[in-house]
Amino acid sequence: MTTPLKEKHRAVWASGDYAAVAADIIPELGVLLVEACGVAAGQRVLDVAAGTGNAAIPAALAGADVTASDLTPELLETGQKLAATQDARLAWVEADAEDLPFANAEFDTVLSCVGVMFAPFHRTAADELVRVCRPGGTIGLLSWTPAGFVGQLFAAMKPFNAPPPPGAQPPPLWGDEAHVRELLGDRVAGVNARTGSVRVARFAEPDGFREYFKTNYGPTLAVYRSLAGDPERTAALDLALDELAGRFRAADGSMEWEYLLLTAERAGASTGA
Repeated sequence: MTTPLKEKHRAVWASGDYAAVAADIIPELGVLLVEACGVAAGQRVLDVAAGTGNAAIPAALAGADVTASDLTPELLETGQKLAATQDARLAWVEADAEDLPFANAEFDTVLSCVGVMFAPFHRTAADELVRVCRPGGTIGLLSWTPAGFVGQLFAAMKPFNAPPPPGAQPPPLWGDEAHVRELLGDRVAGVNARTGSVRVARFAEPDGFREYFKTNYGPTLAVYRSLAGDPERTAALDLALDELAGRFRAADGSMEWEYLLLTAERAGASTGA
């Protein structure tokens, strides 16, 4: 069911140019997750909150039978075009990560690359990940950590944002291993979790990150739009983002953005969540 909250989320991710962000900054993360999940030919794979197919396309190129699902049709449309340029064949389905339109135990692998972490109600989203994965199948998640750069970006933007709806949790909590283990509970086994980082060397100028993200990254663009007509708060947000980039910026201008990569096996014989 479409709700005002879901419509707002669609609008946020349709704004800017997320395809550029995924291609310019994190192109290797989808491949990394697909490899960690052991995706192989013939497997049924679901990419939840797939965006433009950062993980779904590599999974399809590995020979899997892939469904890429996302709340935002504009991202799926862009993903279809990207897949065509690589001769990757997969299904693209508009779907809410908190209410997936798939059967219990339908997939061998259920994964999400910095995607499901943005579903506001973590427990509901986790229940869906488990529900659609078959017993013995793999659940694989790559999420930005709270202490890492993107986690701190959301912390920096929080004072300028409208309060979240009751019960919603911050996206970077999906990058906290203890939080994800608690969400999945005893419905999974063989949890393997590790942190890593992606090196971002795109922003040569001190304000390069801020200008790029306020133009291309939906959540940042949305905050700036909400501040339209308030130059004082806009300037304060500019300063907060420049200070954030400065904290993570190395002498050569590069940054390391930390993520958590977690894989687990769906336990049990039941197909329910």
